[in-house]
Parts: sequence; structure tokens; C-alpha cells
Amino acid sequence: MKVVEFRNVEKTFGRFKALKGLSFEISGDERVALLGPNGSGKTTTVKLISGQIRPTGGEVRVFGKSRIDEEVKARIGVVSHNTFLYDDLTAYENLEFFARIYGLDEERIGELLREFGLWKRRHELVRNYSRGMKQRLSIARALINDPDLLILDEPTTGLDVEGRNRLFEAISSFSATILFTTHNLGEAEMLCTRVLIIRDGRLVYDGTADEVERVYREVMG
Repeated sequence: MKVVEFRNVEKTFGRFKALKGLSFEISGDERVALLGPNGSGKTTTVKLISGQIRPTGGEVRVFGKSRIDEEVKARIGVVSHNTFLYDDLTAYENLEFFARIYGLDEERIGELLREFGLWKRRHELVRNYSRGMKQRLSIARALINDPDLLILDEPTTGLDVEGRNRLFEAISSFSATILFTTHNLGEAEMLCTRVLIIRDGRLVYDGTADEVERVYREVMG
């Protein structure tokens, strides 16, 4: 099954064209790294997949649907620069809020807080957390619904060493589809089996993650 399909997708913001006929497909259980320099269109691509924005032209399909509705969004987990957390709630209360949205019980909350090393401070307000702890909680939030598609948009930015290790452990046991954007080519090669490289809104490479640093240098010239 095709989890994600981009068919000649274009996206403009005013006079700026962020994507220029981008086409690719991602199948179930693939681990795909999306690479490219700043301004290449990575974040725009992620926002289109997660339904935060709509394409100007072409077609985006997720789980076979061109309309990214609530049913589709319920099958997606997203980790990005925005943690989507509530600072005035505790870590436990944050996960409890999202668990209720998906009709989950409290057992899942405890599992994730322990997995990401936050159990002992579960009743502390998130506003008192460090950047690394907030990012760990954000990852736990993204995993709470056991998503079929996990989007990791530069998830290690601001993440502490413990959080980075716990993230990689979680990914290694994650059995669904992963789309991972990063500037760290070593992480891409370690965590993914396929690489998409975009530049100036266009796809310039689609292949295996082997020797990704050499390939990236060659493609970017």
C-alpha cells in the first residue's frame, strides 16, 4: 500500500514557489530520510503530508486519500520544532489530554513516560522542563496513538543525549512507516534505508541510504 503519494506537487507562498513539481511515493513500513539544504522544501513537504497546508497544484495522497481529514490525521504522529505541548499542564496531563482524543487508557501514558525517562517528573509543569525534556515529551506525544506514519522533522534539534538515545531506541522498534528530515547525514544513514534529496523544491535523488554523505555531496555539487 502507498502511504504517501506526491504527484507533480507545487506549493507557492505569494511569489515564492516552495515546491516545483515534486513527485515521489512512500510505501508501508519504509524508513525514508528527506534531505536537503535550508529552504529546499522539506518542511513544506512535511506540512502537506500532515495536512497543515494544501498544495497549490498537483496531488498529495496519504493512505490513499487526497483529503487529509481527521481520520487520516489520527493515523499520523508528528515531531517538529513545535512541540504541540501545553506549558501550564504537567507532562502527565499533556499526554492524558492527547490520550483522551484517541480514546486510550492511562496505561499507554505510563509506558511512554517511562520509555522517555520522564516518569519521575510526570507531575511537574512542562514550563519547568528543559528544551531536551520538552522534546522527549513531544516524541512521546507523537507516539501515543501508535501511528501508522511517524513524521520526524529534525527531531534531534535541541534534544539531550539521553533523549537522542531513547528516540533511536524507539525508532528501532517502530514497525510502521517513518519519514525523517534531518541535517545529520549520519543519522539518516543509521536510521533509514531510503533517501530522498530535494533542492529548490525539486527531487534530485531517490535511492538507498548507503554512502549517503558521498551521494549528498555529489548531488549538491
